[in-house]
Amino acid sequence: MRILTVFLSSVVLFLSSPAFAQTPNTKASTVQPNVLTRHYVEGETLTYHMEAVNDHAGNKRLYQVDAKGVVRKDATGFYEDFRWLNLEVNGSPVRLDEKFQQVLSLATDHEISMPNISKLNSKLIGPTADLLTFYADLRLAVKQGLSRVGDHVYVNHPEANSWADGKYLMIAEDSVDFDITLRSVEASRQLATVVIRHVPPKESHIRAPVEWMQVPVTIGPNNWVQVANDSGKYVASIGNEQFEVELKVSIADGKILSATMDNPVEVLERECTDASLTRCGEARRYRIQRKIGIMLAR
Repeated sequence: MRILTVFLSSVVLFLSSPAFAQTPNTKASTVQPNVLTRHYVEGETLTYHMEAVNDHAGNKRLYQVDAKGVVRKDATGFYEDFRWLNLEVNGSPVRLDEKFQQVLSLATDHEISMPNISKLNSKLIGPTADLLTFYADLRLAVKQGLSRVGDHVYVNHPEANSWADGKYLMIAEDSVDFDITLRSVEASRQLATVVIRHVPPKESHIRAPVEWMQVPVTIGPNNWVQVANDSGKYVASIGNEQFEVELKVSIADGKILSATMDNPVEVLERECTDASLTRCGEARRYRIQRKIGIMLAR
């Protein structure tokens, strides 16, 4: 039986990295209040409901789950302490570790990162990474100082992002730049909409260890790779990924009110018998299509 690869969204591990080159438009040159800034109140609670569809070459997985958070403060500032509840996958409930917590923050002086997933239920890895992506994208947008409708910044990220675990996923990387736009500000609804497009860079920074992985799968550079090891068999996948995140943000306090992610990847995959990925079967092409949404409970 062919081994299915594991796919996650970009696990943005660049959060504390200074390695960015920014190309703003001229609209952002005038200093204005940052409409996306988060204003925290210690002890405040918030709950997000997440729903997702992961279509892996026609093999669909649907899940829904809740993330319940409490605003706390430590020596480095405010953060949100989340617990995951009520996970259902394809309509079946999944038992979760009640002790697992995920720390996130929209305060740009508080570092966040992917939590330790080595002992995490595998069905919760996707939701954990996706919620991190929403928060990381908004943090990046906040740092750009967007203030007027139409403000736009292109952020180069000259590093690969990795979600390899060193056990099953030997290589798991993508390489994207960020195209950020403040799409709208509705003062009457106290609502701002910001769009972050994750796009292939002109030069990809992923590891493509063999020649066949360096041939473009589609138009543009390959910027997504996974190599999975299962009992000595290697499923090697190379692809082109680009996706769009849309965030609805309260301009009263900076909370994420809702967010969506549309995440396609065009993939070429081979099953190999050696770790060097040179003795491989016929190539298989397919698409991964992921759609994720979160909504703040009222």
